[in-house]
Amino acid sequence: MAIRPSSFAAAESAVRDPRGGSLDPAVVVDESGATRFSTGATPSNWVLGSSAAMRRIAKSIERAAEVECTVLVCGETGTGKELWARLLHRSGPRRNRGFIPVNCAALTPSLAESQLFGHEKGAFTGANGRALGIFRAAEGGIVFLDEIGEMPMELQAKLLRVLQQREVLPVGANEPVPIDVQIVAATNRDLEAEVEKGTFREDLYYRLNMIELRVPALRERAEDIPSYIEFFSQRFAERYRLPVWTPSADAVAEFCSFDWPGNVRQLEHVIEQAYVLQMDPKVPTKGSKAATSASGRLPCLDLAKLREQAIREALQITRGHKAKAAKLLGVHANTMTRLLKELDGDLGDAAADGE
Repeated sequence: MAIRPSSFAAAESAVRDPRGGSLDPAVVVDESGATRFSTGATPSNWVLGSSAAMRRIAKSIERAAEVECTVLVCGETGTGKELWARLLHRSGPRRNRGFIPVNCAALTPSLAESQLFGHEKGAFTGANGRALGIFRAAEGGIVFLDEIGEMPMELQAKLLRVLQQREVLPVGANEPVPIDVQIVAATNRDLEAEVEKGTFREDLYYRLNMIELRVPALRERAEDIPSYIEFFSQRFAERYRLPVWTPSADAVAEFCSFDWPGNVRQLEHVIEQAYVLQMDPKVPTKGSKAATSASGRLPCLDLAKLREQAIREALQITRGHKAKAAKLLGVHANTMTRLLKELDGDLGDAAADGE
């Protein structure tokens, strides 16, 4: 039988949301000054928060959409940079045209020119037909260049020409083709530092940086965390058909004091994971923060130690609930029992069978 923590308040109409929230929102500012993304289908698909930084960014987005200039969105991973780009798209005159995201980190010089600018039939081996490319396909709309700091140098010069001349030269074509697109770029890198190192073109940086939006990390605006908790709790209560989690004052304070290295995306994951496991959301433990270094490397290469650490972490997250820990680790409950027997006795004593 499923266990529902007592701190989950009843949800009047809990139904599964197959979309998981819209990624094409409009902005709404309520009476308290809090800014929210919303659509006609749902009253609030994403909450931005009420901090001064968020209000400033929302105003800048409104201006950038109005003048249709190039925008550079900077911020750490997980701060929602693409969401801001989609808000700009929805807020301006290009809202009824295309929004095409491009992962610049996945581009390779040999293929990217054709992918971005298109090609003519017979331009190269395998070009059996004509292709528009991303920029021409987005005519009248917005091209979102995510992770622009990862774009190969060979492509940076070609992108600069697109920004300067407002035209593209398809592979195999003799004449450039005019385009009408607004470009929004995003990065988690310090592009000024990249310019100094010579890995990013200075002229391209200034072309992209017509309006720069610096999205602060979640730890820099802890006053917005309660709004995110409320929003994600309601969203996942509907998606998983569970009551809405109502945190205690101490729980809210604990969430607000955590530094959230993964930002809003990490907070969302923590709350969704709690709904999947039907338990109270908890801030990540110190062990989970230390499990990997800033470079993403494992703390050691001893498989036995890594396995023990994973089991300890799963038991800590699930508060000793063996069945839930097994689910979290992706193993059968019987396998979990065997693993506990193979390890120290304190792990076995800390684990409860659960229902």
